[in-house]
Amino acid sequence: MIVFCHLLNDRSGSPTVLRSTIAALAPDHAAQLYIGSQGRGVLEDTGVPLRRYWYRRSQHRLVTMVTFFASQIALYRALLRARDIPADATVFVNTLLPIGAMLWGRRSGRRVIVHVHEVSITPAPLRRVLLRCAAGAADRLLYVSGDHLARLPIAGPPAEILPNPIAPALRDRAAAAPGYAPRRSGRFEVLMLASLRGYKGIEEFMALAAAFQARDDIRFVLVLNAEPAEVAAFGARHPQAGNVALHPRSDDPAAFYATADLVLNLSRPDQWIETFGLTLAEAMIFGIPVIAPPVGGPAEIVTDGREGYLIDSRDAAALATALQRLADDPGLALAMSLAARQRAEAFTFENYAANLQRILAELPPPRTGGTPA
Repeated sequence: MIVFCHLLNDRSGSPTVLRSTIAALAPDHAAQLYIGSQGRGVLEDTGVPLRRYWYRRSQHRLVTMVTFFASQIALYRALLRARDIPADATVFVNTLLPIGAMLWGRRSGRRVIVHVHEVSITPAPLRRVLLRCAAGAADRLLYVSGDHLARLPIAGPPAEILPNPIAPALRDRAAAAPGYAPRRSGRFEVLMLASLRGYKGIEEFMALAAAFQARDDIRFVLVLNAEPAEVAAFGARHPQAGNVALHPRSDDPAAFYATADLVLNLSRPDQWIETFGLTLAEAMIFGIPVIAPPVGGPAEIVTDGREGYLIDSRDAAALATALQRLADDPGLALAMSLAARQRAEAFTFENYAANLQRILAELPPPRTGGTPA
């Protein structure tokens, strides 16, 4: 059996990757999924039994910290009380946050895999706690890129780089969609999917759109991983952004990729390092050129000038130049589209699943002497 554990279920990258992980492993293994009680997202329909443990977020950072640790006590107790988890089960911890699962797995003698997704962890005391728990509990650490491993090394457990996969359903949608053609929606469409956080470059996106307000042939689309009311409030702060279409979180990102001409990831390198950049790989399987940060995981996905451009989002002039070049040169856009689609083939679900099965088979046997659950 594999016991998957995650904290916040939404439509962001880490639960999306966990859904692919479950799809890769659950057909061959009995499975359970433990997730926090707050949040509804991509993990609702994985097909494995779902168990929720208490969790609440707050707008106040200190309160959120308190509720986080309370949630991990709740997770530990939920696992401790479970009577249907065999002693040889593997605990698959998604992100560094479910430390209750790490500690329970270690204490009970079960094998623990920690799939690390984050790199920018604050405050520092929380970072130390998370890293110490992972170092002491994990039998194997999984990282999503080489840069990720270099930036957040955890001494002790063996580590492996396993790039995130493109979900088969999305790949199938891309294969069925018409081939990339510049301005297929009638205008050059610039798309970004991001969380409603400043470090994700949403203000830089709005500033870039403002620089092209005189171009009626260029349209900007921003899909925010947020509720409609939150998106409306963000839009109210930008009343002049007439060339920007704002959307709340979506269950169907393929519908946006299908008409986009360019996809952006504008995460600020001084505030947030992307460990992978899943929306970039997803866009590229649709044959869409991309603009990505020049550091972190995106720099391992994108070659500057080939599938798109690597540009620091704080360099507004460089962003505008690259966008205008692609908008005004259909031949360049088509060449980058072809290169993007070819590059995206490296991130297949089949490769990901095969590597996960291998990693699971290579785990040591369960530790003896653990405290029974």
